[in-house]
Amino acid sequence: MELATFNQFLAAAVKNGASDVHFKVGSAPALRVNGQLLPVKVPALQSEDTARIAKHILSSSRYKGSLEDLQDWDTSYALENVGRFRANVFRNKGHLGTIMRSIPLQIPDFSKLGLPKVLEKISQEERGLILVTGITGSGKSSTLAAIVNYVNNHYRKHIVTIEDPIEFVHEDRFSRVTQREIGPDTPDFGKALRASLRQDPDVILVGEMRDAETIEIAIKAAETGHLVLSTVHTQDAYRTINRIIGVFPPEGQTGVRNRLAENIRATVSQRLLPHASGKGRVVAAEIMVSTLSVVEFIKDPNRTHEIKDYTERNHDLLGTQSFDMHLAQLLREKQITMEVAKEAASNPSDFERALSFE
Repeated sequence: MELATFNQFLAAAVKNGASDVHFKVGSAPALRVNGQLLPVKVPALQSEDTARIAKHILSSSRYKGSLEDLQDWDTSYALENVGRFRANVFRNKGHLGTIMRSIPLQIPDFSKLGLPKVLEKISQEERGLILVTGITGSGKSSTLAAIVNYVNNHYRKHIVTIEDPIEFVHEDRFSRVTQREIGPDTPDFGKALRASLRQDPDVILVGEMRDAETIEIAIKAAETGHLVLSTVHTQDAYRTINRIIGVFPPEGQTGVRNRLAENIRATVSQRLLPHASGKGRVVAAEIMVSTLSVVEFIKDPNRTHEIKDYTERNHDLLGTQSFDMHLAQLLREKQITMEVAKEAASNPSDFERALSFE
């Protein structure tokens, strides 16, 4: 696939709403549209095709080795007037393959993403830890970008992002935004996060809480007066708390639990669901905002599970919500079908029973 054809293919994929593009030897390229992976009606790719695609992507990256030696490589690829792509080039049965995630040129806002207004209030936090959670492909990066964009458009602050690779590109508006990429700009998250504390930051975005070192430094940054944004691959607030604490050895978990309780400000746990129209997807989100009660729930491992019920009871007061609450709202608004809602619900039978009392 020649460079011009490759770029045209990517442009067409974005135009057709693809979130991801797959290139693999022995199969036609595939597009993930509305969550479904759909093959394109073109001939299957040969080894030379995927090797050429890898060359196109790597030509603008920091990779200096030979294609023969490459096994896995993360990078980004920019296409003018189309967007940016997060790319992973890899080996599959000895052949090169590539999967690319589309990143729009326009940074989304909360309303465009379908997130509740409480996200604006959460973004106004001066310090502490805000975590966006969900499985891969649930829109975590877009939500983080929207938070950064909100701060950038409303406050005069220094925002430092640490990403692997850089996804949404932020221009300085009211704030000054410094974006650092693992590899070209810094060796790893831990060192970049530690260095960021000497860069006069107000807001620090860490692409992912990957290990104990990163989590430890992130909590320390929150403790010392910074607002720290990051992601965790978990489905809800309860699992997020347990995942972070579980990274540490048993003898250190009580201390981490207490520090996390005192510094976490909110969690936004989200899933993408197919729209009832069959076109596009919508976000269903659990929103937890920290209060004195939540602090106590996190500190006591026997009560952490109570966070879900607490978010439901305090929706009107705090703007918090559980997944099932948001599912019911999306169902009432005819954005999702009953089938989709029941499949996504924490407990389908309880969800359906609760709807009958509305």
